[in-house]
Amino acid sequence: MDTTLKCFPFPEEKYPVDVSPLDYNDLRKSSDDYMAYLEGNSSPESNWFPLPGGAKVEVRHTNVRRLPLFGDGDPSHTVLALSEPGCETQVVALYLNGKWWAVNDVLKTSNASRSGLVTVQSVGERVVLFLLSQIIFGVLERPLGADTYFTPHPLGEVGKILWQDGEAAGFYTIKQKGALCDSCTSQSYLLPVLDTVFVRTRFRRRGLALRMLGDFCTSFANEEVVGISSPVSHSMHRVCRKYLLAREQERERLYEVEAPGGWAQRRNMWLSIQLGRHPANSEALVRLRKRDDRFA
Repeated sequence: MDTTLKCFPFPEEKYPVDVSPLDYNDLRKSSDDYMAYLEGNSSPESNWFPLPGGAKVEVRHTNVRRLPLFGDGDPSHTVLALSEPGCETQVVALYLNGKWWAVNDVLKTSNASRSGLVTVQSVGERVVLFLLSQIIFGVLERPLGADTYFTPHPLGEVGKILWQDGEAAGFYTIKQKGALCDSCTSQSYLLPVLDTVFVRTRFRRRGLALRMLGDFCTSFANEEVVGISSPVSHSMHRVCRKYLLAREQERERLYEVEAPGGWAQRRNMWLSIQLGRHPANSEALVRLRKRDDRFA
């Protein structure tokens, strides 16, 4: 684990990811209890959640809803989200550990040892990964007019969160060699694949995507070839070019792949760069999908 952030002044307050492990059943029970309280509360006194800048949002059962963490339909894998009235996609807080937390606070840590690239393991880290992929990229930092997003990561998806200056700055996820391509087929991935990559807007231009690509490749140093999910965005194409220019030994290993990754479904990244092949027009992601209605 990277320890280059020792000088950063971490706060004493514990954030959700720092609290002793959440459990999915506890998360569901806490959500059920809170929803029952909201729906049965006939008091005229309103509950309000303060926002940065002095604004506040009224907490009512009409603007609180359950969001699926993994898209698997399991009601125990959900989290309560508070949205601005009349705008369900504008999530402002999540209900964790018995209280509402602003989106930006859920992405923070007070643990000085949580820095650099950290493998997602705990429920709290899964919530952070969900927030980064589905809320931050999916809504809050999605380019105007864009109709792409990351599909929900499965419960068992291998992922790493990049922590910097006490915050989750980005993440990447991996399709492991041998993992099923999807729930509708018996086909499995034939090589490890870097599936999704994201860096938050204010952390960009610091070489973080390059760092994550390098971490992925070195994590599978014993594999003859590794892949990146197709289509590759313009931004990731530039990252790959910079990475391969500096690491000649990786040029024959890195491929753009479509599942399951047979040789007929692979395109060597360095060759594509040399031939000047241009990737799909998109920003900040590796895999593109049309938006679904899970937040509608």
